[in-house]
Amino acid sequence: MRTDVMARDYLRRAASRLLDANSALSRGDYPEVVRYSQECVELSLKACLRAVGVEYPKVHDVGDLLLVSLDRFPGWFKEVASKLAEISRSLAEKRSPAMYGLELLGKPPSELFGFDEAKEAYEEAVFTHNVAKRFIE
Repeated sequence: MRTDVMARDYLRRAASRLLDANSALSRGDYPEVVRYSQECVELSLKACLRAVGVEYPKVHDVGDLLLVSLDRFPGWFKEVASKLAEISRSLAEKRSPAMYGLELLGKPPSELFGFDEAKEAYEEAVFTHNVAKRFIE
């Protein structure tokens, strides 16, 4: 499969995660907002990397790889790359707790994430997806 086709498919799937995150936010399911937002960011950034022919490892945080591949991206993208990498790192760290909680401490996801953190995660996902969409389309 061509990399441009895969990049567009990832971007489409990232948009679907945004819809899911928005729906979860409206239901007050804050851990799910964080989880779907992380998936959106991951797919969006992997779409960008795929579009420029960068192979990435099967990890959830590709922010560092994005930063070392900046020579393949236009100037406007480079200006926001550090922010994208930070968003990726932050949400990747929250991925597992948003799904499983902190099992050793007996804390479910619903005790870990509230409205403010969910809203921030969603807004970061929207930002990341918009950057990826501008780059790929």
